[in-house]
Amino acid sequence: MKRDVRILLLGEAQVGKTSLILSLVSEEFPEEVPPRAEEITIPADVTPEKVPTHIVDSSEAEQTVEELQDEIHKANVVCVVYDVSKEVTIEKIRTKWIPLVNGGTEKGPRVPIILVGNKSDLRPGSSMEAVLPIMSQFPEIETCVECSAKNLRNISELFYYAQKAVLHPTAPLYDPETKQLRPACTQALTRIFRLSDQDLDQALSDEELNAFQKSCFGHPLAPQALDDVKMVVRKHVAGGVRDDRLTLDGFLFLNTLFIQRGRHETTWTILRRFGYGDTLALSTDYLSPPLHVPPGCSTELNHFGYQFVQRVFEKHDQDHDGTLSPEELEGLFSVFPAAPWGPQLLQEVPTEAGRLPLHGYLCKWTLVTYLDVRRCLEHLGYLGYPTLCKQDSQAHAITVTREKRLDQEKGQTQRNVLLCKVVGARGVGKSAFLQAFLGRGLAHQDPRQLHRTPAVYAINTVRTNGQEKYLILHEMDADSLLSTATDAICDVACLMFDGSDLQSFALCTRVYKRHYMDGQTPCLFVSSKADLPEGVSLPGLTPAEFCRRHRLPAPTVFSCASPGEPNTAIFTQLATMAAFPWVPGPWGAASHLLLAPADTGGCWGCCCCHPQLFTLQGPVEEPMKPWYPAVWS
Repeated sequence: MKRDVRILLLGEAQVGKTSLILSLVSEEFPEEVPPRAEEITIPADVTPEKVPTHIVDSSEAEQTVEELQDEIHKANVVCVVYDVSKEVTIEKIRTKWIPLVNGGTEKGPRVPIILVGNKSDLRPGSSMEAVLPIMSQFPEIETCVECSAKNLRNISELFYYAQKAVLHPTAPLYDPETKQLRPACTQALTRIFRLSDQDLDQALSDEELNAFQKSCFGHPLAPQALDDVKMVVRKHVAGGVRDDRLTLDGFLFLNTLFIQRGRHETTWTILRRFGYGDTLALSTDYLSPPLHVPPGCSTELNHFGYQFVQRVFEKHDQDHDGTLSPEELEGLFSVFPAAPWGPQLLQEVPTEAGRLPLHGYLCKWTLVTYLDVRRCLEHLGYLGYPTLCKQDSQAHAITVTREKRLDQEKGQTQRNVLLCKVVGARGVGKSAFLQAFLGRGLAHQDPRQLHRTPAVYAINTVRTNGQEKYLILHEMDADSLLSTATDAICDVACLMFDGSDLQSFALCTRVYKRHYMDGQTPCLFVSSKADLPEGVSLPGLTPAEFCRRHRLPAPTVFSCASPGEPNTAIFTQLATMAAFPWVPGPWGAASHLLLAPADTGGCWGCCCCHPQLFTLQGPVEEPMKPWYPAVWS
């Protein structure tokens, strides 16, 4: 909605333009009238719509055509004033003033016009019979008001209707020639109807109607008022009420009726409550509310956000099987301008037989929130979060974490979402590693997904130290980290090389030395394709020797070629390293956490139970310390 309103008065000389303005300001008819009044501003607190209003006079005697055109260009609404006692001034509306206002905008947006019949005290009857044909000819005419500056009749109403024409314009909503809602208005109201239809039965029950009424107008309808509304709809629209519930056709009819009866502010109130601006597109302020994310911080859905998106899931899970089919997902996305998640969705999150379970759905929301919080805010806006949750904006659903520097200082993170960069040469198995994280070994991957470009992200939950964390794996080519200024920042780095071709290890060592050797990021070298014979050693340090020299965990072997589900212990290890960074010493000593052998019963091997797990195979300058904070003091 506009922040202020600029009203311009046009018309023939002596029709009373200046008298109308002065009568409004002084609340009495002026004895002396200047050729042209100065621009006046009515403060917001004394206008019905609480918006500052500027009223501008005009005079052909004192202004050139160019100056008049400039004022018309700046105006939000034009009041064309005529003398009800002089028919020639009425005819000039058609032949002179409307062409001057909108003559060059036959196809573009037109300035709304209010016809003002002044001097009604000089004529006993009404001029409406002469004006109606003009109103029918020019759809930009919002209404006609007869008034008297001398008797102070309808002066306030005149400027109220002018303000209303700007703040609640008819033209974007309704086509007076076809007497139908315009397509953009129908589309917007259809989205609002779908958001309000909580049980997806394509009709609004009394409970849903009252929830909608309270969201838009602050109070429910009385039972009798609800019955009256449905009675009117039944009378005029076949199928407008079904099983005592209001259908979409009935909902659209009611809004058409509001507009036809001059109550288009009702429809505008509904549209604006659901985020629509003057062009009937969701406004930027609605889709992108302010949210400050300082450097070093990340973004996550909070429990309000998760509760909301879970309710949306449950609403669209029509068969109550705990998953969304492609058809159910399409229904969920019907309130978006286009499907927001794209074809790689099923490669990024856990799935069940090609369907999206609640767990995978929440994973996707978590991924979007972390990677692109602005896009997440848009998505929540399309789903109607501010209106349905009675909040000022969807930023209410987002938590901004504390700076990573503070996590490093405290040796523990409060974040629930952790990022792991999976870095390695082409062909070492990074994409297969990401799919293994989602429970898909090479034998279990969907053949329909193989021809698609592999997803570079995968997200799942991991339990570490009794806490459930979301872990995001981001696949990155090692060459890109070495040749460009690509962001290498993450919570843990997984440096992957092919154990059957050790030439790929050298690339990992270069990435480590360039980005991670002097930083605070824990690193784990992973030897992939462990099902293949070990590659021939190359001159220089072996992977194990390199890790010992840099006081890193020994390389962890991994394979996703087994017929069963992939081993998930490595992902728990990565999440634990990310969740509990050890700051005071070098990462070699801090992050030397090995996978627990089978006979430990799954114990992670703290120094109390298994001190041998924290020893190096070569001499060190100081005793090894477990990086795991829960057992280190």
